[in-house]
Amino acid sequence: MADPSSYRPKPGEIPDSPGVYRFRDEHRRVIYVGKAKSLRQRLANYFQDLASLHPRTRTMVTTAASVEWTIVSTEVEALQLEYSWIKEYDPRFNVKYRDDKSYPYLAVTMNEDYPRVQVMRGHKKKGVRYFGPYGHAWAIRDTVDLLLRVFPVRTCSAGVFKNAARTGRPCLLGYIGKCSAPCVDRVSADDHRELAEEFCDFMAGRTGTYLRRLEKRMTEAAEEMEYERAARLRDDIGALKKAMEKSAVVLADATDADLIAVAEDELEAAVQIFHVRGGRVRGQRGWVTDKVEEVTTAALVEHALQQLYGEETGDAVPKEVLVPALPEPTEPVQEWLTGRRGSQVSLRIPQRGDKRALMETVERNAQQALALHKTKRASDLTTRSRALEEIADALDLDSAPLRIECYDISHLQGDDVVASMVVFEDGLQRKNEYRRFQIKGFAGQDDVRSMHEVITRRFRRYLAEKERTGEWVEDDAEPDGLGGTGLKDDDGRPKKFAYPPQLVVVDGGRPQVAAARRALDELGIDDIAVCGLAKRLEEVWLPDDDDPVVLPRTSEGLYLLQRVRDEAHRFAITYQRTKRAKRFRAGPLDDVPGLGETRKQALIKHFGSVKKLRSATIEQIQEVPGIGRKTAETIAATLARLAPAVPAVNTATGEIIEEEEPETTADSSGEPVTAGVPDERRRQEP
Repeated sequence: MADPSSYRPKPGEIPDSPGVYRFRDEHRRVIYVGKAKSLRQRLANYFQDLASLHPRTRTMVTTAASVEWTIVSTEVEALQLEYSWIKEYDPRFNVKYRDDKSYPYLAVTMNEDYPRVQVMRGHKKKGVRYFGPYGHAWAIRDTVDLLLRVFPVRTCSAGVFKNAARTGRPCLLGYIGKCSAPCVDRVSADDHRELAEEFCDFMAGRTGTYLRRLEKRMTEAAEEMEYERAARLRDDIGALKKAMEKSAVVLADATDADLIAVAEDELEAAVQIFHVRGGRVRGQRGWVTDKVEEVTTAALVEHALQQLYGEETGDAVPKEVLVPALPEPTEPVQEWLTGRRGSQVSLRIPQRGDKRALMETVERNAQQALALHKTKRASDLTTRSRALEEIADALDLDSAPLRIECYDISHLQGDDVVASMVVFEDGLQRKNEYRRFQIKGFAGQDDVRSMHEVITRRFRRYLAEKERTGEWVEDDAEPDGLGGTGLKDDDGRPKKFAYPPQLVVVDGGRPQVAAARRALDELGIDDIAVCGLAKRLEEVWLPDDDDPVVLPRTSEGLYLLQRVRDEAHRFAITYQRTKRAKRFRAGPLDDVPGLGETRKQALIKHFGSVKKLRSATIEQIQEVPGIGRKTAETIAATLARLAPAVPAVNTATGEIIEEEEPETTADSSGEPVTAGVPDERRRQEP
């Protein structure tokens, strides 16, 4: 790990002008490329006190061993040079979008004597017209199959084309009219090229003019009583309209635009792009990147623009680019896009109307892509194994923590304080072993005391199970006769709290970690590791260390710890909200011993309200399914005991003051609802 002060440039060496800079490691490999309006101001930010730097930036500057820069004239030149160097050096700390080359395009090889329509992937070639990208190759083939009826362009490979020319016989598509068969000179090279250009014009969105021309020719053929030609043109129009229906109209004003949306969390970001041409979605693609540097949404958008248009020119760059956040500064990026297109490009955030609605759709796609990526990443066995090994190395454990338990505290301003325990085994969730706790040792808000109580209760149960089963016998004591049952009950299910974890993770920093470690020490448990994950900077805290362990942003171990922590938080807050809602819905029937939710709902549904139930006889209560005489007597006695007090009397007027109790009735689903409670709930909601 290098000290940034060892390679910091001397005062006055860095010019105060636009430029691009490169950080190199000790092996002279470029690890980061950046641009700046003022190199002096930007580079000074990297050579501050390490404690004040963001963890991602801190990792980069301590990995680097030197920095160099290149001066340019304008910010636009800096943007172009930054893109070129990122493509050339592939720096490890720059944002790199994955999966770009996996999307198929519909390509027309206009650089050949006889242009060919085909599916293409990978880097774009000069002289080839591209349309898309598409989500699947079969979508391209379906579109082409419909269009070949009207534009019978060559689709065969070079080998098939040469063989047909040698034998003088076209392929099957030539016989059925879906290829103009230039291989056997049915059309000239110039006529075939014109056919390919018409195909490209239609795919580029210029559909209205061509359809109107076909409709005019169909009408003329019908007037001249050439009904076969008119029918063929009618079928051609139908095929074109069917191909157009495959891409829905999303913008009524026939706009050409690209819409870019970003979904992100602390470690990763997903970018989705919709390509709209002629008001229709003509292509869609998405990328995912690890946030290995400190990067904002605006910076992610800027990197996406570079990736999208860095090698594009002309119409491939649309007139309008809609983004969720504008790069800072915006003018150089907009000027760069204008230069790539050759005409003015509008870069803006949609505020209202159809474009805003479509942007929301793109954003939902980005969120789904990020969630899907996380699911795939979590399910990969090799990735999980690497994550566990990285955790073991970072925390200096003897072996990989195959069982991890994570604890989180949740409350609402000190009320309804609860805790959660989630379990991950071999990097996967074990939801049947999740547990939840109510904090009972004290009242009020104290996350540290709550964590101590929860850890104590959980591992006290573990020790009790261990002693009861005979697995652990103290001072030569005889087992209690249950030693043969092991860690499972008679029905084969695991006992609660029977399995110890190799690692305990708490949601929080040093205070929470210290409380958990103290609880284990008080119970005499010294073979279980403890760590905490602080959400703000994703730092890993150990009990006896003054400084946190900072895992790399690309670390699979950090990703697993984050998933464990987030799952514990989700489970805790779900329980806390359920508990709070149940308290708000509390009514007189909750005091009836042995009466569960199902029978409470049945009673309220049968009688309509607690007031009517209170006035019912025992025999009438027994009419409710599932209610026996003993239960009916208990219900009647409890409700009688909880009857409203005698009404008060106004001594001045003699008027009886009636205080109506909050009445419990049934909603449309039969769920008991206490009148007046919703307002109270609204007052107490955060």
